[in-house]
Amino acid sequence: MVIIGGEIDLSVGSTIALSAVLTAYISVKLTELGLNPDIAVIAGMIASLLVGALIGLFNGFIRTRYNIPSFITTLAMLNVLYGIAAVLSKGFPITISSSWYSFIGAGQIFRGENFLGIPAPGIWLILVFIGVAIVMNRMRFGREVYAVGGNQESSRLSGINVKKVKIVIMMVVQILAAFAGIILSSQVMAGSPQFGRGYEMDIISAVIIGGASLNGGIGKTWGTFIGIIFLGVILNGMTLLGVDDYVKYIVRGSIILIAVLINTIQLQRRDDN
Repeated sequence: MVIIGGEIDLSVGSTIALSAVLTAYISVKLTELGLNPDIAVIAGMIASLLVGALIGLFNGFIRTRYNIPSFITTLAMLNVLYGIAAVLSKGFPITISSSWYSFIGAGQIFRGENFLGIPAPGIWLILVFIGVAIVMNRMRFGREVYAVGGNQESSRLSGINVKKVKIVIMMVVQILAAFAGIILSSQVMAGSPQFGRGYEMDIISAVIIGGASLNGGIGKTWGTFIGIIFLGVILNGMTLLGVDDYVKYIVRGSIILIAVLINTIQLQRRDDN
């Protein structure tokens, strides 16, 4: 949604780390005060989601109020949020004590004797994609996002509140990043400032591979879904084959470059026709 809207957010990885650490930090502190750990972790999750919304609101406000490129703002926030996560955790993972929290990231649904079940993160992934697809393809706001990304001035003259659209999409991506942090922390029952490192590049890669244009206004939800699967298969395949980590950087960068080149060539041919 952010890239289709003509913006970019480089701080999602650090939001993941901060969300994981904040959930664990609040859970531990409230537990020390005598609150039930199962309830304390809920408070931590809610706080993390609210902080994610506030980060998105801040990014969107700076972008729309002062017209500072989102690339610059979110690049700065990338470092700020990682720093806050490291300060809260003092550089070490914070353990979460809860009887049910691990289900969010490591649980399985419809598990039986002869069926391993569906991993909970897969369910969250599908639900989020369905929700975003409905918004982008069936609702007015989705059409406004495409319009703003395609031509901001024309959208403004058409009566679209451009500032509102940009702020909302920046908030949505940050809330979902915070939720991703919760999922990661529940998988290991701890919050670490090392979570989310480099995720922003994987996310942008998946969106570009899925056919979205960095210039905005072009992209499909299902395309991003395919991009995620493609990138995941490539990276996991290299891991299983024992490919050197440094080679993965080369492959990831090459994939991004090729995807951008293909996208650019297609746009140029379309304009020529």
